[in-house]
Amino acid sequence: MEIESRAITVLFGPAGGGKSTFLRTLNRLNDLADVKEIKGRVLFHQRNILDPEEDVITLRRKIGMVFSRPVPLPLSIFDNVAYGLVMAGEHNQARLGEKVEKALKQAFLWNEVHDRLNQSAFSLSGGQQQRMCLARVLALEPEVILLDEPTSALDPIVTSSIEDMLRELKKEYTILIAPHSVQQAARLADYAAFFLMGELIEYGSGIEIFQVPKDQRTSDYITGRFG
Repeated sequence: MEIESRAITVLFGPAGGGKSTFLRTLNRLNDLADVKEIKGRVLFHQRNILDPEEDVITLRRKIGMVFSRPVPLPLSIFDNVAYGLVMAGEHNQARLGEKVEKALKQAFLWNEVHDRLNQSAFSLSGGQQQRMCLARVLALEPEVILLDEPTSALDPIVTSSIEDMLRELKKEYTILIAPHSVQQAARLADYAAFFLMGELIEYGSGIEIFQVPKDQRTSDYITGRFG
């Protein structure tokens, strides 16, 4: 499976199919779980990121992840977005300010929070917190963004705005997302991968997968015959 750059690749399928596990493999978050055996390779810039010698901290700056529920830190909005930069050694306030502003603009949040950056991140709504968490990833200027059901806890209006934001972000970033529904997968997919019981069943362009799938199991899932 070769992930296309500057496009949205959706991973869809029934719960337990392996979508989240696959996403977490791509930036080694599975290292934090009780995984006893790993086989195969994941190549990023021709390097196998599963190599035990790989610098995982650097990898996670290049391949950032946003989870299904926002995880704001008990800090101000500004400090939340700047957190990764500060941990990476950036302490120049002017540069921090520039990068925080850029990230918030990319996350379509700047206009809503620019005059209250020193307020607690917990003062934001759920949708704003999710976009702030995305801005925290964007501030590190990654190459790849992983999203695991990022709109599952949000209302349809906020969900639509985040989908629009992702369509803009793909102009600069490679995006992999496990959507919370088949409908969202079909709306967003430039490319799509169907997972079932831990197996990659089918991978191709969004049009191919959702309009003329090759595997009957893919067709059955998309049309609601199971799952």
